[in-house]
Amino acid sequence: MRKDEMTRRRDEIIGLLCEAGEMSASELAARLEVSVQTIRTDLRDLDEAALVQRRNGVVRLRQPSENIGYAPRGSLARAEKQQIAMAVRDLVPDGARVALGTGTTVEACARMLAASREGLFVATNSIHAVLALQGAPGAVVALAGGTVRLRDLDMIGTASSGFFGDYLVDLAVFSCGGLSAAGEVLDYNAEEIAARSAIAGCARKTVLVMDKAKLGRDLPCRKQMIWDYDVVVTGAVLPTESLARCRDAGCAVIQVPTETERDRQ
Repeated sequence: MRKDEMTRRRDEIIGLLCEAGEMSASELAARLEVSVQTIRTDLRDLDEAALVQRRNGVVRLRQPSENIGYAPRGSLARAEKQQIAMAVRDLVPDGARVALGTGTTVEACARMLAASREGLFVATNSIHAVLALQGAPGAVVALAGGTVRLRDLDMIGTASSGFFGDYLVDLAVFSCGGLSAAGEVLDYNAEEIAARSAIAGCARKTVLVMDKAKLGRDLPCRKQMIWDYDVVVTGAVLPTESLARCRDAGCAVIQVPTETERDRQ
């Protein structure tokens, strides 16, 4: 079996669990049209990577107190993140000044911008974003200082928060750890909150990017509501009340297709 086929199937498993909450191996096998043994192998590997939890014959996504490692996150919902990146690209003209936060979805946006836009100025606290922009024609990139968080190759401490205060950019693109059913934007710790607030504070327009796995994730730290931002780009189906509050506040919600949805069309 090709590795990309296996990776795609595991992305689909995560997507199905995001939608259903919990499923059995046989239910997943039926939905994905593979053997139960194949699904059990996938679930074992996802469990070892701390992405899912198997208990009493069903499997569900884990609710960690700390985000999982960068590499495992990068393998999840790749098609959805690509769709999010394409939507963000359409918001950014050539020559724009952009602030980029941390995370795999923002990295996907950086790669898309590098391939499609010229003359950008980018301020970021993500080394992954810097590497993604390496080949961007005419780009100028400013990287926050401070202590590197080696697990994620980013900076989210006091120095990085102060860094963004020196800039005024057209657009800030950042992610979050989760979104509550009430529309609260959540993160894993206060440093994540401070970094997101600093990035948002230096921009004329704020763009929150969020894959659908973030919806309903229970995390300890909160700051602002989803409708406090100018644009939200996500594959999640937001609750009706949150959509109404976004509309009333002038927050544009761009819902992108996910891989599973496109396959069903």
